[in-house]
Amino acid sequence: MNKWSELLLGLVLLIGAILVAWYSSVYSWTLFGKNFNFLNAAWIFLKGGIFWFVVMIGLLFIMLGISDLKD
Repeated sequence: MNKWSELLLGLVLLIGAILVAWYSSVYSWTLFGKNFNFLNAAWIFLKGGIFWFVVMIGLLFIMLGISDLKD
């Protein structure tokens, strides 16, 4: 694929994902009693990612501090 088709495909996928998330949160998408709110799921996933990122940074600083104590 050339660079323009990759850019166009990436833009289409990005806008498509944003629209699906937005419309699933605005309108009630239910199937067999299960609500498909993709925006809420994405928000929960992002918050979990931020949590684990902060935890890993904390562990990194603890390991660096222990390493410095040995010297």
